Amino acid sequence: MKSDHTSYERYVRQTTLKEFGEAGQEKLLQAKILVIGAGGLGCASLQYLVAAGVGTIGIIDDDVVALHNLHRQVLYSVNDIGLSKAVRAASILGLLNPDIIIESFDERLTVANTLTLFSNYDIIIDGTDNFASRYMINDACVLLNKPLVYGAVSKFEGQVAIFNCVMGSREAAVNYRDLFPQPPAADEVANCAEAGVLGVLPGIIGTMQANEAIKLVTGIGHPLINRLLTYNSLNNQVFELELTAHEETRGLVPADAKAFMQTDYDWLCGMVSDRYEIDSQTFDKLRNAGNLLIADVREYDELPAVTEFQHIHIPLGRIENDFPDTENDTIVVFCQSGKRSLQAAKLLTGKFGNTKTIFSLAGGILQWRKDQSL
Repeated sequence: MKSDHTSYERYVRQTTLKEFGEAGQEKLLQAKILVIGAGGLGCASLQYLVAAGVGTIGIIDDDVVALHNLHRQVLYSVNDIGLSKAVRAASILGLLNPDIIIESFDERLTVANTLTLFSNYDIIIDGTDNFASRYMINDACVLLNKPLVYGAVSKFEGQVAIFNCVMGSREAAVNYRDLFPQPPAADEVANCAEAGVLGVLPGIIGTMQANEAIKLVTGIGHPLINRLLTYNSLNNQVFELELTAHEETRGLVPADAKAFMQTDYDWLCGMVSDRYEIDSQTFDKLRNAGNLLIADVREYDELPAVTEFQHIHIPLGRIENDFPDTENDTIVVFCQSGKRSLQAAKLLTGKFGNTKTIFSLAGGILQWRKDQSL
């Protein structure tokens, strides 16, 4: 721990603010904030939370750094490709501010670990990019009564809001389900992997998330509680939408911890389908049987590279136009975690109709490799 003089010098530009002061800095030092996802949003929010002096920061992400991340995830460099985002982010951020505690979790957030993990933090920041995670995170925050700083980006537009929180108001706390009661269909809304995103946008929105978290901790300003802010990077238009809690949407949240842990959020959000998905064992049987075309639908530079079996490589965004006609009766598509490949399987079903049997590898190449090591 640095001396009091060094700490004073580090934070003097914000403690000089009359509204903030040393009292605000002490509140930050005592705060515990969990950032879910060390991607575009997380990289931006993490850097400013660490620099501001939040006492304990958690980072959870099971992904690894890839070349296509670097245009927006500026915490990393080409030397980090293939490394754990959570572990690498914690290491880099520790150099920025060694006076605070940074906890990294190189694992996937699931119903099995969410409630336990969330209970150790005061504020949750959602930096994820899929609906299954957003609904799971929201529901856990409601059950644990944790403030949730929400952020989302797509193409040129981003959103920020604070859910499940009230400050000095009798107004009921709004949660994510008040805005979106039910998840959209799996292929209705594309994430940034399919739709694309301007590199600076996650930085803008992630920094806004950090700003809102700091305001919550210190009690300054007017946080985006029960309000949704939308920012358009093409024309710099900003508008806010007032949100209202609805009693009927509260019933959509699992009633208790047991019900939460029994909820299949992937299925709820249309990301799992028995019709398309096969496990590792079934995949291996199909490979051994022959007459099978296997396709990697990740981006070209994504790791890990797959050398264990022959396959073609066509990113999800080019599946409909570039996927070749084939004499193979069966097609299996895979990606990193099984989410994009499930979408690809549905797109290929539309392309080939009933002439082909099409599957998605459940859990993706990461799960397949884990199963091979058992």
